[in-house]
Amino acid sequence: MDSEDSGRVLDPAQDGAALKALTHPLRLTLLGLLRQHGPATASELAVRTGESSASTSYHLRVLAKYAFVAEADHRDSRERRWKSVHDVTSWSNEAMHASPGGSVILSVLRRRQVEHLQQSLDRHEADLDSGRLGEEWQEPSGVSDLMPRLTPESLAELWEVFRAKTAELTARDAEDPRAEQVVLFTAGLPLAPEATDAGEDS
Repeated sequence: MDSEDSGRVLDPAQDGAALKALTHPLRLTLLGLLRQHGPATASELAVRTGESSASTSYHLRVLAKYAFVAEADHRDSRERRWKSVHDVTSWSNEAMHASPGGSVILSVLRRRQVEHLQQSLDRHEADLDSGRLGEEWQEPSGVSDLMPRLTPESLAELWEVFRAKTAELTARDAEDPRAEQVVLFTAGLPLAPEATDAGEDS
């Protein structure tokens, strides 16, 4: 991946327009493809997404306007190639909820991630069925829905441990030819106790 920085933290107070730009599903798809596969032209991305070159070109320019993508080195002078500027985009949930419209944007972005999970699951199963992934990937692959009881501090600590371990293992496997792209989805969503009907007869 050809990126200049590993991550970018968006401030909803200053980057509201950039965050809103990310809520468009095709822009998120284009950004994800550039991060996963490296630099590409609008035409190459159009083939991958089934969109027109005019559409992918327009949305790439929007992403460039807000510094999510930038021009990459060109193989020739006929067409621009684009690259992702960062590996990861993040934000403060607290700041998002405190900013006007931030909660709505956050909800949209999270639902786009759920859609990406479904697409990734479909591709994973197809890759296993077709033999593009070997049988050694069947056992460690999966989706979990653990439901531990944690404090806010413990949940925050769990996120930090997860991020640190992921970075450690990624660095360890960087030169291993057996390594494959792995899509990791994590969610820590506390749920309040279900309300009971106080007026119900006992």
